[in-house]
Amino acid sequence: MPEVTEQQVLKALGRIMDPDFGKDIVSLGFVKDVRIEDGVVAFTIELTTPACPVKEEFRRQAEELVGGIPGVREVRVTMSANVAAHARPGARAIAGIRNIIAVASGKGGVGKSTTAVNLAVALAASGARTGLLDADIYGPSVPRMMGLEGRQPRVKDKTILPLGNFGVTTMSIGFMVPEEQAVIWRGPMVAGALTQLLRDVAWGELDYLVIDLPPGTGDAQLTLVQNAPVSGAVVVTTPQDVALADARKGVAMFRKVNVPVLGVVENMSVFICPHCGEASHVFAEGGADRLAAEQGVDVLARIPLDIRIRETSDAGAPVVASAPDSPQARAYLELAGEVARRISTLERRKVDIPVTVRNPEG
Repeated sequence: MPEVTEQQVLKALGRIMDPDFGKDIVSLGFVKDVRIEDGVVAFTIELTTPACPVKEEFRRQAEELVGGIPGVREVRVTMSANVAAHARPGARAIAGIRNIIAVASGKGGVGKSTTAVNLAVALAASGARTGLLDADIYGPSVPRMMGLEGRQPRVKDKTILPLGNFGVTTMSIGFMVPEEQAVIWRGPMVAGALTQLLRDVAWGELDYLVIDLPPGTGDAQLTLVQNAPVSGAVVVTTPQDVALADARKGVAMFRKVNVPVLGVVENMSVFICPHCGEASHVFAEGGADRLAAEQGVDVLARIPLDIRIRETSDAGAPVVASAPDSPQARAYLELAGEVARRISTLERRKVDIPVTVRNPEG
């Protein structure tokens, strides 16, 4: 059998193009540790995120291309990832956290928390080290959705030890306050609590921290996005005009504070009848597309109006964890891949970064 060389392997792998960076994976430095022995070729492809949407396609192409080299009898591909940190300039970093994803909505009731929870669980399912911060002080729902209701975190050396489930490190004001008790706090108290939840928690090493922001564009939201090194924001809306009007304000808020808007999620996009299969646009049709075109952003995902999503959220078992092979879970898994992809290419794409406004309240 002819002898296989490293140059042959790299030449073959150089035909695999990364769709985001527009270069081949060899010149990008993704190919690591090439080893050749008795016709067995082993190497690692190190991506920018474990949630890469084309990860399996890269694996398939690598096996096919290297397997076609004369003398190769077996190809062993290891897929890994090295997530880089991305944060807006000037923001004070949080030790161990590489990227922060803010999930926001202009108004309540559009499924923002459900989106944030399933996004976090989907990122964790991809292999990413993921955290989830429930920053909705007045209406924390993450403890219930994450199956952590009734549990309390411990405090060690003035640091809060977060809880975890489904591979996601989780923190919420709901762990501290009984569910039936109303949180009646003024702005400064809310700001102080949010800062503590963000910075006085032992998050550990995280590739992504998903923050479920309160609805709206008030003081709590500004406190977080101004004081946290947010990498990018996802704005959740439903298709009807009243929700879209508020979603526009959410996009405007992030642009004012120099946070890249990764895109829009259209939640409750369509209802598919489980009996006849007919599609019904209960909350109108095409709203997110109009918003995206108007604001110069993209629609990241369209999540259906589906009873399974509601039931699993209420039961504390997000659909991504409890039914990972379902169409509903796939929608969130694809969203996670798209969000991770956009964060990993922020430096190249310079997404939605406007001129700095020093006083966003003015």
